[in-house]
Amino acid sequence: MWVDLQREFRPQCIEVHGEIDVCWFKKKSENPTERLVPESVGAHPAWVRLEDQLRWYDGKSMSCQAWYKRLKFVQISLAVLIPVLNLLDQAISKWATSIAGALIAVLEGVQHMNQYSTLWVTYRATAERLKHEKFLLLSAAGPYKGLAEAERLTALAERVEEHVSAEHANWFNETRRTTSGQRNVGA
Repeated sequence: MWVDLQREFRPQCIEVHGEIDVCWFKKKSENPTERLVPESVGAHPAWVRLEDQLRWYDGKSMSCQAWYKRLKFVQISLAVLIPVLNLLDQAISKWATSIAGALIAVLEGVQHMNQYSTLWVTYRATAERLKHEKFLLLSAAGPYKGLAEAERLTALAERVEEHVSAEHANWFNETRRTTSGQRNVGA
């Protein structure tokens, strides 16, 4: 059994001042880029942070995209059904079209409150910037050109945090703008 686990998982450790600080097991992947990552880079906190943020932004982007498309599909389906519902008996038609129209408005409100469309694009852009950093580092190109490995990893940490901080600041400003816009409408 232990041999089977070793084939499927590999230990990941972070060393601080020459001592092992944190270890975990990471599932081996068939991702070809992982073969390009030297062990010293893969265990560095900057790389771990990059991979973590890349997974988070990629996952959130896909989730927001899925929610946005689901909500829009239901809205469009309800809108298409309204003329068909008008063909029903007048008593039923009145209620059915009213409910369909109300549901369209509620779904649009949910989409507006959660900003799925905006977040999908924003998170995707951040994930792509992080991927860009990953491949520049692995290629020792761009801002990493001519730097020793330790300097490249320090620069990576700074640049990843720049991207994440910029995205967070944009999210905060957009949220504040949206919230203040809603308050002004209600005033």
